Amino acid sequence: MMRGKLWVRLAPFLSKRYVSSSSSPSCSAIQPWLFVGLGNPGEKYQSTRHNVGFDMIDAFADSQNISLTKNHFKALFGEGMVDGVPVLLAKPQTYINLSGESAGALAAYYKLPLHRVVVAYDDTDLPCGVLRLQPKGGYGRHNGLKSVIYHFRKNREFGRLRIGRDWTPAWSDGSQSFCASEVQQDWS
Repeated sequence: MMRGKLWVRLAPFLSKRYVSSSSSPSCSAIQPWLFVGLGNPGEKYQSTRHNVGFDMIDAFADSQNISLTKNHFKALFGEGMVDGVPVLLAKPQTYINLSGESAGALAAYYKLPLHRVVVAYDDTDLPCGVLRLQPKGGYGRHNGLKSVIYHFRKNREFGRLRIGRDWTPAWSDGSQSFCASEVQQDWS
């Protein structure tokens, strides 16, 4: 199976945390990674600037042949293996500002430490198509991320994949589709 460019970019960030942090020597199982893309459900919102988190999850799922067909904890959900590492992919269907309801429930159900979670979302402070991966941080005026932090019991120790989408009036002319497709082509 061919590895996608996104996985290659994420691997150094993830490699330090592949093995369970359990102190038991007999417990060397690899914990899954949970990737959550923020966005809004429905055709009305497809290819809009707020949905680049969904677009990123779709591109990652496509590149790794992971199907997002289950409805699990208010999210479209899929699971698979990437280079021997279990991954869980989720697109909350709660609308972007309530994404934490789904992300928090998934992390709790799978008993994941938050350092095994990466949330992908749109960021108006970055140019279109620029990606920034950070191990932790605040919500930076993003209400969807604010909801995630709240549902992680105000813990900010989870990864963020910030996806640049500019803050320009050009979004109203259909250029959001171009930005999303550029991100998918460059990182899938």
